[in-house]
Amino acid sequence: MADIQGSYDRLFIAVPNALADMLDAGDAGGSVAVFVDGEPVVDVWGGFADAERTVPWERDTIVNVWSVTKTMTALCALVLADRGELDPDAPVSRYWPEFAAAGKEKVLVRHLLSHTAGLPDWDGQVDDLYDWPAATARLAARPPRWEPGTAAGYHSLTQGFLVGEVVRRVTGRSVGEFLAEEITGPLGADFHIGLAAEHDHRVALAIPPTGRDEDYSASAPGNPEGSEAGNGVRLRDGNSLAWRRAQIPAASGYGNARSVALTQSVLACGGEVNGVRLLSRAGCDRAWEEQFDGDDRVLRMPVRWGLGYGLFGTTYGWGGWGGSLVMIEPDSRMVVAYVTQQMREPTEDTRGMEIVTAAYEGLQGLRG
Repeated sequence: MADIQGSYDRLFIAVPNALADMLDAGDAGGSVAVFVDGEPVVDVWGGFADAERTVPWERDTIVNVWSVTKTMTALCALVLADRGELDPDAPVSRYWPEFAAAGKEKVLVRHLLSHTAGLPDWDGQVDDLYDWPAATARLAARPPRWEPGTAAGYHSLTQGFLVGEVVRRVTGRSVGEFLAEEITGPLGADFHIGLAAEHDHRVALAIPPTGRDEDYSASAPGNPEGSEAGNGVRLRDGNSLAWRRAQIPAASGYGNARSVALTQSVLACGGEVNGVRLLSRAGCDRAWEEQFDGDDRVLRMPVRWGLGYGLFGTTYGWGGWGGSLVMIEPDSRMVVAYVTQQMREPTEDTRGMEIVTAAYEGLQGLRG
């Protein structure tokens, strides 16, 4: 069995065992954290940080978590809404006047967060993602593909720029700066949007699925490879320095399972973790107010969207390209996070749900 490092409550032994099984099945590396009541009951990692399997995965190894980043960007917006600085029911143009162009006067902030704004496509080059003013200006000039609020279509890359520009207009700070100064900094969470060079040595680069190379492209489960769901992003793009330095708040966040679980525990624990209060109870509840329930036009599958989070029964959260995942269970005050650099084909990847299932086994024993 693979060697698993870290610590865990014995009631949750199924979780490190699940990670070991994944490494034994061929994964290079990964980390898992389960937090209950804002405290870690599982914080483990194992395997290797490189494709050649020469560099051990360490306690502070970090990876690009892809669309799990969306939950961090959403949390920024929720904090601002709770402070009364951002109204989810307001038109986006109240904060970003240029956005009203091309028939978008009625697009509301909540439409951005719930993938119902009608702007799912990134039609620029990948390099344009690294230029914030150009990217946001491009989106402000575009007409919506459908009447905002009437349908959902996964805004794979665009959601981060849309929500992020509203955050910037409200606060005068980028999403990465706001997250660091107002959320992860106070919590002591090692998560970054716009990664500084000082952290490069800790990054585990993404590894393509078996039989693929660095031209492997993002796509949704029901869509052909290279479709609009991934908007043409290739693995080599995500492994580049340009991607790492840029703020792409829908897809370029870097962290480990511990940092993801700690940060999202704010929502699981009524807005306060380790004496740091970031949200009121009502502010937390906003995250899982249903905004849409039906077939997503891009993902081509049934989806329920809250304010920035996917809704799944009594839980909410989201996953990222390649397998990373965060799941929040407010009734049990639990958060489960799994991150890895080892990609698998989306139709074959059940790792995140295996980790969540294992965590529930421990929770039953804990609450027993």
